[in-house]
Formats: sequence, C-alpha cells, structure tokens
Amino acid sequence: MKLVVGLGNPGIEYQFTPHNLGFLTIDRIAERCKVDVASRRCQAATARVKLAGHEVLLAKPETFMNLSGLSVRKLVEDLEVNPASDLIVVYDELDLPFGAIRIRQRGGTAGHNGLESVVGSLGTDEFMRVRLGIQPDHPVRDGAKFVLGQFKKSQLEAVGELIERA
Repeated sequence: MKLVVGLGNPGIEYQFTPHNLGFLTIDRIAERCKVDVASRRCQAATARVKLAGHEVLLAKPETFMNLSGLSVRKLVEDLEVNPASDLIVVYDELDLPFGAIRIRQRGGTAGHNGLESVVGSLGTDEFMRVRLGIQPDHPVRDGAKFVLGQFKKSQLEAVGELIERA
C-alpha cells in the first residue's frame, strides 16, 4: 500500500488558495481515477485507487494545515506503511517560482508549517515530497496572507496545468 497525502485546509473558503495545491492535486488524481475523495479515515478524507500497479490511498487531512502531521501519523500507523518507501506528501512551496515542481526524498521544511507538523509527528524527514511552487513575481510581505488568499482568475489556467503535471 502506498499513501499519497495532499496538504491543505478543509473548507470552501480555502479551496482555491495557494496553500491548497496539495488538496487540488489529490482531487485531480481522484478525478482521473474516477473516484471521490469522500471516505473518512484517521481524520482525513480518503479514496482508494490503483496507480502504476500499486494500491494507493489518497488522503486530504481534515486537521487544517498546521496540524496535518496528526492525521498523517495515524494513516501511516493504520496502514502500516514505511514513510521512506511508501509515503508521498504534496504541498505548496513559497520558495519555488510559481509553476515549478521539485521532488525530494528528504530534507528540511523551509518553514512550511504543514510539513513541519508531518516531520514532527512522524519523527523523520525520510519521505518523498512533491513541492509545488507558488512564489509570485513580486515580493510577499505577509506569507500567511498570501498563501491563504484566493488565486486570481487569470492564474487558474496555470494552476490547472501545475496540478496536472504534479
């Protein structure tokens, strides 16, 4: 069993914000697999799919971003998966240019509160992460306000392309 977790915040007010790119990516995978992320397990909305010959649980923690690790830890324990080989976490990254994607097996959190929660709850940074760049082409004074602000209509096509690639 593989576990793919998208980080984000539950609630319609956060649905189309940069901080919810992880959730949007999980939704896109589910859409392609013709399933709904509607089951509840370990404080997360989940769906089972088959990808590349593997059983995969897609998950969107419902604990809000800063407490994502609580749900991820419960899922890892419940599914008995090895984070180093079976966990993929997808999330937004303010330190990457908008539209960039970086994949890493381990590393720091770059101050991302959701990722800090996952690392802290698991007690390891040894898991695959898919970082989706959200950095605008202008300075950001208030990172929290920026990541929780709605995407502009002019950005939605590029956002769709980003989550499709992710």
